[in-house]
Parts: sequence; C-alpha cells; structure tokens
Amino acid sequence: VVGFEALVRWPDERRPAVAPDQFIGLAEETGHIAALGSWVMENAVNDIVGLQRLPGPARPPYVSVNVSARQFRDAGFIEQVGAALSTPGLEPGSLQLELTETVLLQRDDRLQTVLTTLKELGVHIAVDDFGTGFSSLRYLQDFPIDVLKIDKSFIDNIARDAQQVALVEGIVRIADTLGLQVIAEGIEDTAQRDLLVGMGCRFGQGYLFARPMTVEQSA
Repeated sequence: VVGFEALVRWPDERRPAVAPDQFIGLAEETGHIAALGSWVMENAVNDIVGLQRLPGPARPPYVSVNVSARQFRDAGFIEQVGAALSTPGLEPGSLQLELTETVLLQRDDRLQTVLTTLKELGVHIAVDDFGTGFSSLRYLQDFPIDVLKIDKSFIDNIARDAQQVALVEGIVRIADTLGLQVIAEGIEDTAQRDLLVGMGCRFGQGYLFARPMTVEQSA
C-alpha cells in the first residue's frame, strides 16, 4: 500500500514526524494535493513495474495507492490515472485505488462516471478504513467496488471482545455475499490472525506480517 506517509518523515529520524492527516489536510487546503497525488501514483506504478520484472513466483500482483477526497474530485484525476497506466511494462490490472467512505457517500453523477471510467481502465477499487464513517451498505451495491478493508479499530480488540468478533464476522459475510474481497487492517498478533482466518477473512495487513519498508527492502 502506498500513501502519503512516505512523504511526511524527516530524513533525520530524531526530528518529529508530521502526522499524515495533518500533512494531507494542508496539501488539500493549499491545492497541492493533485500534484502530490500524481507524483505518488507515478512512483508507485514505476516501483511495481520493477518488482514485477523480478524472477520467481513472489512477484507482487498489484500496487494499492491511497487517494484523498480532494484528489479524487480534481478535474484532471482520470488523466493522472491514465498516465500512470501507460507506464511501459505495467501488467494489466496492477493498479488498485483506495478510497474512503467519505468519497463514496458524496453521491452525484460525476462520482458514478469517474468510478465507471476507472473500472473500464482496469483499475481495482478498494474502500479503505471501512466502518469508520457513516457506512451505507447501499453504496456497496451501487458502485463497482472490489475490496473492503476493515479498519484497524475493529481488529485491535477482536481477541478479547465478542462484540467485535460479531461485527467483523458480519462484515465478512456481507462482503462474501456481494462478491467482494476483504482485507483486515492492523493485524499485530497471531490471535487476531487466527480469528480472522476462522471467520473466512483470507487477507490482511499489519505489523504481524511486515512493517513499513522501502521498495528496495521489499524486493
């Protein structure tokens, strides 16, 4: 998953880091989010092309890039995505965009048009941090969504809270019924992983598997 977090760390780790939410909010307010988002997407796609060229079965199938609400609504967003997809050597279906529920709840004709165009371009659509906003099951049917990413807040206490287990099981069942892939965010221990596997959640991310790393470290 590639987002803006990589942009907000000082080279010197002794200096304080800028919180991603603060950085993204400022970028949106100043109008720089489109240029930054385009830069992130371009570099992410170039990185996945390099990794896909490596020999062996461990080549990553796609790269997932976070998109802010302001960036998504920028008039040049589709052109940015098209430019990224034209990167030489990029395998079809290699780009996934992660949108928040906030984007999907702002229902209008342009939203449907942009999502449909992205799907026609072969882009996969994921709902990031699912469950943290005013979740509406309706948009799961109305829009061409491929993936639900269950927010970390639902995973943190899953090994100790029966209600959390029931909530996550419900999300997994709904996603399965709609033909959506589910990814659990923020998995940090084996107890969480085992519970999720037992309820049918086959994919996850979190410190249990790996910490943030550079593309060179992941190769």
